[in-house]
Amino acid sequence: MILSPGRPESDPSWGQTDTVTLLDTFNVQCGSVPAELDDGNGKARSVHMPALSREEKRRKRRATARYRSAHATRERVRVVAFNVAFAELRQLLPTLPPDKKLSKIEILRLAICYISYLNHVLDV
Repeated sequence: MILSPGRPESDPSWGQTDTVTLLDTFNVQCGSVPAELDDGNGKARSVHMPALSREEKRRKRRATARYRSAHATRERVRVVAFNVAFAELRQLLPTLPPDKKLSKIEILRLAICYISYLNHVLDV
């Protein structure tokens, strides 16, 4: 947070849970980066921290515990949906014995063969 001479100092965002953001705010307010520079004319000008690149912002966001937790939850939901889809496909494929356990690649290969067979039956 960079302050200009005419603006009152505002309170930092204490409600934030992201410690990296709080530390960045603290560093700027405590003078690790000068808030003003003299431009030679006796007037003060603000110094802005360089903007973060898109990749740096992405890395910073992904470093938070909340993001990792949400990502892990999304991944678990995705894997469950993926497994349900394979189970449904497996139910549609004819095999002997019908309850034989097949790997995912075996299910896909069997589905390809079964679709080819059905196309052949329709063509005849």
